[in-house]
Amino acid sequence: MSSAEQKVHVDIHHETPPAPKKKGGTNPIVILLGILFFASFLTYFIPSGEYARDGKLVVPGSYHTIEKETSPSALFALGPHSETEASPVSLIETLLAIPEGLERSGGLIFMVLIIGGMFGIIKQSGAIDVGLERLLSLVKGNVYVLIPGLMIVFSAGSTFLGLASEYLLIIPVMVALANRMGMSNIMGLAIVTVSVKIGYIASVTNPLPLTIAQPLLGLPIFSGAGFRFAAFCVFLIIGILFMLWMARKSGYKTDVEVDFSGDRLSLRQQSMLWSLVVGIGFLVYASSTWQWKHENLTAYYIALSILLAVLSGLGASAAADAFVSGMKKVLMASFLIGVATAVSVVLQKGQILDTIVSGMTGMIGEDNPMIAASGMFFSQLFLDFLIPSTSGQAAVSMPILGPIGQITGVTPQTTVLAFLFGNTITNMLTPTSGTLLAYLATAQVGWTAWARFIVPLWAIFIVVSLVLLSIAVMIQY
Repeated sequence: MSSAEQKVHVDIHHETPPAPKKKGGTNPIVILLGILFFASFLTYFIPSGEYARDGKLVVPGSYHTIEKETSPSALFALGPHSETEASPVSLIETLLAIPEGLERSGGLIFMVLIIGGMFGIIKQSGAIDVGLERLLSLVKGNVYVLIPGLMIVFSAGSTFLGLASEYLLIIPVMVALANRMGMSNIMGLAIVTVSVKIGYIASVTNPLPLTIAQPLLGLPIFSGAGFRFAAFCVFLIIGILFMLWMARKSGYKTDVEVDFSGDRLSLRQQSMLWSLVVGIGFLVYASSTWQWKHENLTAYYIALSILLAVLSGLGASAAADAFVSGMKKVLMASFLIGVATAVSVVLQKGQILDTIVSGMTGMIGEDNPMIAASGMFFSQLFLDFLIPSTSGQAAVSMPILGPIGQITGVTPQTTVLAFLFGNTITNMLTPTSGTLLAYLATAQVGWTAWARFIVPLWAIFIVVSLVLLSIAVMIQY
């Protein structure tokens, strides 16, 4: 066979992914509403109590119970609550907690919406698609060069910028590439999926989880990136070795020359990508140096969105349409943030949050931060099955894990690390993850086949996470 006959031409702009098949499953809003009403139900049966606090910090050993009167009439009561006696949360107050949660999370919700709109402009300009295609053209032919190169590019986009759904159009390209090299669809899917999950596990500067989890524990956004980058490198090396091992098992063809030859980046697209890279770099510096809050970050993202819109050449109306389209994609996540915050509102009004914290602390032990960090990690592994939304899970769990960390000697950064590890590792496998289901449908791979493929790496990542968390506790990260 001639060299010309052996070439594969893959053009990202002409490969349209098949429409993802609709999968049965519970909407995350239904799950969170169920958790909300369950939390309200718990206020009738869990004793109320509280810790003394020094500002926002819990004073260890200061927990005490508060007298609480429960009666059938409390089910429909509408405050105000007594200052000396606790009360369960009524059905009316449970519903009122939702708008209160949305209001409390308003700054964060608006910031998430603006980020979605900004990526909508970049997506519409074609800069992401063409930029990825040019990067793909640099690593072709040899699987031992191809797989590590692609995984580094994809995981970097996820860990630094939070890219995930943006890679959906790349999956058909990877599947076609894997097929031509004698490998199955699942290998093409895994090149993208494993990379994205590795990026989210460490989340070096990923704005999606960090802008939620870190402020809830009083940490500057993007702080502690050094240790997370080291963890990212560890997970990436293990992921690459796993993928190369699976490629070798699948029996790939070594005599295939792969040619990516599509459009080149226009001057406008190059300027947009460079502006994004420089803009994110300055954002990391500014938020750490000047302790930017959600309002500052949102204003910065608006300014960056306007700059990208001008550079895109789409025109004012088209850029605005792209911005709105991008916002729509994160609208669900934005609402989930508010509903998840409502769970915290209910627990606080019923004054059972400190009781739960005290109970969990009693099981973990106040003087064993190593066990506490592992317990936090496993709690996130379980919670992610119920709340696959990273933002929703952070809003529910951080107010509980933060005080436990204070009492047991686990630093806030290590608490965030336990959340990131647990949330993402389960998300590699959970059938309730919308992004994972979209990936599987696009690659035409069944969830059962994917589970059999990924479980060994899933188990390895759990062990590695526990080791890294132990190191983080020992060095007081």
